[in-house]
Amino acid sequence: MDNMIDPRIGQPFVSKNAAVASPNNLATVAGNKIMQQGGNAIDAMVAVNATLGVVFPHMTGAGGDAFWLIYDAKTQQQYVLNASGHSVNDVDIEHYQQQDFIDNRGVNAAITVPGAVDGWYEAHKRFGKLSFAECLAPAIEYARDGFPVSESFAQFSDEKLNILRRYDETSKIFLKDQVSPYLEGDIFYNRDLANTLEEIAEKGSKAFYQGDIADKIVNYMEKEKGYITRNDLRKHQSQWEDPLFINYNGKTVSSLPPNSDGMATLQILGMLDNIANEELDKSSEDFINWFTRATVLAFEDRNAYLTDPDFKDVPTDKLLDAQYISERAERLQQESKQKPPEEEINSEGDTTFSCAADSEGNVVGVIQSIYWEWGSGIVPEGTGFLLQNRGAFFSLDKNSPNQLEANKRPGHTLTCSMVEGDDGPELIVGAMGGDGQPQTQATLIRRVIVESRNIQEAIDQPRWLLGRTWGEKHNGLRLEGRFDKSLIQKLEKLGHAHVTLIDSYSDLVGHAQGIQIFKDRFESGADPRSHGLALGY
Repeated sequence: MDNMIDPRIGQPFVSKNAAVASPNNLATVAGNKIMQQGGNAIDAMVAVNATLGVVFPHMTGAGGDAFWLIYDAKTQQQYVLNASGHSVNDVDIEHYQQQDFIDNRGVNAAITVPGAVDGWYEAHKRFGKLSFAECLAPAIEYARDGFPVSESFAQFSDEKLNILRRYDETSKIFLKDQVSPYLEGDIFYNRDLANTLEEIAEKGSKAFYQGDIADKIVNYMEKEKGYITRNDLRKHQSQWEDPLFINYNGKTVSSLPPNSDGMATLQILGMLDNIANEELDKSSEDFINWFTRATVLAFEDRNAYLTDPDFKDVPTDKLLDAQYISERAERLQQESKQKPPEEEINSEGDTTFSCAADSEGNVVGVIQSIYWEWGSGIVPEGTGFLLQNRGAFFSLDKNSPNQLEANKRPGHTLTCSMVEGDDGPELIVGAMGGDGQPQTQATLIRRVIVESRNIQEAIDQPRWLLGRTWGEKHNGLRLEGRFDKSLIQKLEKLGHAHVTLIDSYSDLVGHAQGIQIFKDRFESGADPRSHGLALGY
């Protein structure tokens, strides 16, 4: 496509035996080390995601949720592990209705049970190769012995200093002398978290949901008049589910089922597959116009249906049916010269995506999050980790499928995707960033599968975002600054009312990682927007 300046395209990391990619270099090194020790891709993902909770705590951790997308080489099947938590049993819905909002921070924001730890344990129990303790060892070492603070850690410490200072236990763990933010390169220790992870390594997920860690969470909740109880933690259980699939450009693309919005990624790709490539690729403005209009239609369905399927049916069979997708593409073409219906499409949240592939043929993607940066902002005493504020995503609208109810999983923006060809997996890809997740995934899949870009090229190229991320409200279309300014006027002529340029490599479009799988090698890529790292051996 034209209108791009200074592309600064990179090269993927090419390896023969294994590959791993994450948004943090220390986490990637941990996963690569585990595979060099004889572990498989599932082991590596346990190590990476446990480590991310230590070195990338502003985005993820033991107090958050996760979804796993796994291709198992032995069965040649894909599996989804839904490790997202339910709302608590005794949540005071009337209280939130009276104040007309759900708190974003504090103890009243922590109204869903963390699912990530059970996800680590269950994925490893079913598919892991090394011991569970070996997989957690790198994270424990970083927490106990310290690590250099990353640019991202330092940036979000400074930007959200008011959140970190608000709660005593949080400031004790995450601020110097409970006052000052850690700076890039400072050595950070979290020995409470090291103790927590050692307990989990020794006793498994029961330590978190039934043992001493559960007691610390509940004691903090009782002290601060929060909602999470021992029974809420005890009854939590991850669920094995089937992926969603769609055919795209002769390949099979999979993503996560509800309560994840993976169907949005697949709908975007399905609609684009119904439009001729020569029409899509006439110019940058034409492609972005088609793409964003497809995004609006996909988000329209997401907002109408996405919920916990245990509470209300989500008709994914209909929403991904070839005839329905064709009808949506027809509507897309009818509206291609009209102003996009860009109001009220938004979702939000921050997260981490990591992935791994091994020589046995296993391929894994994990999307893990505490929702907004620093989650609820609260750390139960003695645990060293933040509880998520994922429950803030529930709606108080009785007509919303995502209405707040007891024992219900909220709708999630957490999603990732896999592409399979005739000989098995060819690509695993994902990204953080609220509404940007399905947009980025669909963009990268097209760049690799249709445009024949390598994964690092696909990640590095300029991206755009329709909607919002980072907990902010924005209904317009934002383009990275490497697009020429003339593109704004061209898109406005096509009906886009709110088009702006942002930084050349902007956090707002998310942090993406991916691995291409070939018969004789792996090619992996990580996002320069997060200073991520792709590695292998």
